[in-house]
Amino acid sequence: MADYQITHNPDACVKCGLCVAFCPIPGVLEMGEDGFPRVADADPCVGCQTCSGNCPQRALAVEATGDAVFDPAAGEERAEPIPEDERQQYAQWQKEIMASLDLRWQPVAVSLIDADEPLPDAPIPTENLRFCQAMMAARRGASILMPPYRHSCPDGTSIFGMTGVPEKLATGEIYVLFHKVVDAEAAARMVAERPTLPPKSKRATYVSPLSKTVRTPDVVVFTGTPEQMMWLCMSMSYFDGHRFDFHASGFNSMCVEAVLLPLAHDEPNITFGCYGCRAATDVSEDMMFMGVPTSRLPIIAEGARELAKKAIPDSRNKIYVEPIM
Repeated sequence: MADYQITHNPDACVKCGLCVAFCPIPGVLEMGEDGFPRVADADPCVGCQTCSGNCPQRALAVEATGDAVFDPAAGEERAEPIPEDERQQYAQWQKEIMASLDLRWQPVAVSLIDADEPLPDAPIPTENLRFCQAMMAARRGASILMPPYRHSCPDGTSIFGMTGVPEKLATGEIYVLFHKVVDAEAAARMVAERPTLPPKSKRATYVSPLSKTVRTPDVVVFTGTPEQMMWLCMSMSYFDGHRFDFHASGFNSMCVEAVLLPLAHDEPNITFGCYGCRAATDVSEDMMFMGVPTSRLPIIAEGARELAKKAIPDSRNKIYVEPIM
């Protein structure tokens, strides 16, 4: 179990109780008789920083200690990487797709590691990250392996089947506190409608640029503008004209909409980002995402190459717009 030290500055505290209310893990914090928050039981703390992030005075700090600053998997034998020819194929598809669609960000290979599967040989961060933060780092070139003790978002670890679902997340209470939904009924419906993997079925998440992956990815996630996502759709439809049914809500963007839905249905899915993704990363307001099954990459690359010959440049050159004299 990872350890976290929660410190409180009474000189800054205004006794508002928001830290206790927003902590997603019941029993970690409680209000003392003196009106100040206190640590009731630090053991279940996951280091998510939700308490400190919602403190208006920044009177709380959460720091990793003990096991949380070490890598329990450091001595474990890691999985063999994929064959070099497979990695080179992914790198070639990445190069072709990025060039054809003029993508700025690298597509991210995502793998969910089974509970009985050896971990891939990739670095584990020294600090906790949200899954969406790891994804944004991977589009810039980072490879990141995160067991549950390195995930700072209990939503993500429970959705991906690495842990159980904390009570405040299962009931939707935390979403009402964040003012994301009108009431507990709406929150409970949102939670009930999202897919999750069975608890303890996965042991880690692994993300990297597609060109650098050491494991066959389950899903590949693209970042781009709405116009680029349109061309990504069209590249998959170029040879058969197929239309897609997308499911998006603004909740659990990276974990559910970009990863689990494409994985579960073997179909691409778009997502606009979500509260956590946009609040915790540098993603700009004009960016959106699409998760696609890895099996679609050959079609995307071939379709994008064909579209880049005429359709994409014609559209971007506004061929139907009369010259302004």
